[in-house]
Amino acid sequence: MYGFAAYGIWGLFPLFWPLLEPAGADEILAHRMVWTMAVMGILLLALRRWSWIRPLLRQPKRLALIVVASATISANWGLYIWAVNSGHVVEAALGYFINPLVSIAFGVLLLRERLRRAQWIAVGVGAGAVAVLTVGYGELPWIALCLAFSFATYGLAKKRVGLDGMESLAAETVVQFLPALGFLFFLGSRGGSTFTTEGTGHVLLLISCGAVTALPLVCFGGAAVRLPLSTIGLLQYLTPLAQFVLGVTVFHEAMPPERWAGFSLVWLALALLTWDALHNAHRSRLALREAAAAAALAAGTAPLPPVPTPEPATGAEPSRH
Repeated sequence: MYGFAAYGIWGLFPLFWPLLEPAGADEILAHRMVWTMAVMGILLLALRRWSWIRPLLRQPKRLALIVVASATISANWGLYIWAVNSGHVVEAALGYFINPLVSIAFGVLLLRERLRRAQWIAVGVGAGAVAVLTVGYGELPWIALCLAFSFATYGLAKKRVGLDGMESLAAETVVQFLPALGFLFFLGSRGGSTFTTEGTGHVLLLISCGAVTALPLVCFGGAAVRLPLSTIGLLQYLTPLAQFVLGVTVFHEAMPPERWAGFSLVWLALALLTWDALHNAHRSRLALREAAAAAALAAGTAPLPPVPTPEPATGAEPSRH
């Protein structure tokens, strides 16, 4: 239920961001940063989870990675909000379908990871899908690619930082807070802010950006500690799938045959990745069971330790042999 809640909320995001109009994507993004910082601060105080702050401040390399993570997720959030409010929900969904393939490519190129055959085939099929979609769109699907690469970069930075989800998001929003707040004051001074001009409902919706951002992350944290990684990997496809369905059925975005062909190739690549992950996990479990059985058998058939020779009754020293 935690997993369905997290990925379900993320999947319904295309219905939320249009509610914040007439605010532009930049203003929505700034409010999201400010109010997410407020929500994370309240959560950390309520849970008394602040012991990680001092050690982090003594590690400049990790602080730099947090700045990188903050910058990339800011770009990702801003582009996604703009894409949804500009009628590109389907292409935004494509970005999160492609993201696992980009993450695999990063693992090979940057972390020197080795791929299994099915993973190589999936990456190749994904590259072919991008080529087909480029023909279908008449240009590179740059929104999808930017979303996929920014989120993969964000994931790579978070992996290097090594903080839990809640602490990591709190640190990132600290970096975002002052620039976002400064931008909102600047926007208000020029008369471009909608925060106080569109009524109480609009104000409450902008404030709710913090809870809307934090709630699925809290649910994800609850799912991550209770579910196998393979299950989490399957659940992650619920988000772009829901976004894709909303784009086609609610926002009535066009899906000519060449786009269906491109999406079908992406789904084929993801099916290959899923099969490979489940197959590899099954093999690993079998290997662990066999190793455990072999260890138990060896323990049960091991020769008994030699019985010590009793000392002679005469009081003479026992043999050293």
